Amino acid sequence: MKKIVVLTGAGISAESGIRTFRDSNGLWEGHDVMEVASPQGWDRNPELVLDFYNQRRKQALTAEPNEGHLALVDLEKDFEVSIVTQNVDNLHEKAGSKYVIHLHGELFKSRSTADERLVYDMEGWELNWGDTCEKGAQLRPHIVWFGEMVPMMEAGIREAMDADIFMVVGTSLVVYPAASLLQYAKLNIPKFVIDPAMPELPSYKQLYCYEEKASTGVVKAIEKIRKDFG
Repeated sequence: MKKIVVLTGAGISAESGIRTFRDSNGLWEGHDVMEVASPQGWDRNPELVLDFYNQRRKQALTAEPNEGHLALVDLEKDFEVSIVTQNVDNLHEKAGSKYVIHLHGELFKSRSTADERLVYDMEGWELNWGDTCEKGAQLRPHIVWFGEMVPMMEAGIREAMDADIFMVVGTSLVVYPAASLLQYAKLNIPKFVIDPAMPELPSYKQLYCYEEKASTGVVKAIEKIRKDFG
């Protein structure tokens, strides 16, 4: 069975109502991203950061997967599919994708500020000041903030290198190191890019671009994959 690796970004979640800071010139729900998505912001005002992610969780609880998410799940009938996502929401899991790597963390998990190995699934949407881990340390969102290491990047690279077909969905390919995954895919394999604002791309031999939103572009790309590469 051929392996398809799919790198997804904010564009696929935006269609389900998940807003991103890139839609508003670096402001995320009225906040400068460095206030709510950096270690420095956490040190300055942890309660603001906690409230910000509480609101993101509350919003994500009501968001539903769109046709782009569902089409990727359907693809698992005929291919081995690995999702490598820059998104922190759980829409891929809600849709039913079996294998998802979250490069930038997971919204519905918290982790210890004393020991990053202590990660907890969250019930509900609230994480508050005073909520602690088993060692008594404050819990923080399990999110990779600007300036922090991306611990799942090596797993993402391994997937990209092992791909028979590589897809990019809803990402501008400007956020590194995630954007570099396309470069780890083998040169001679088919590559599909779906985004309404097509990023600048190298001139790969087998490159198929769909300049449209994920919910329609993914479906069209999968039709071609099944027809020509199944």
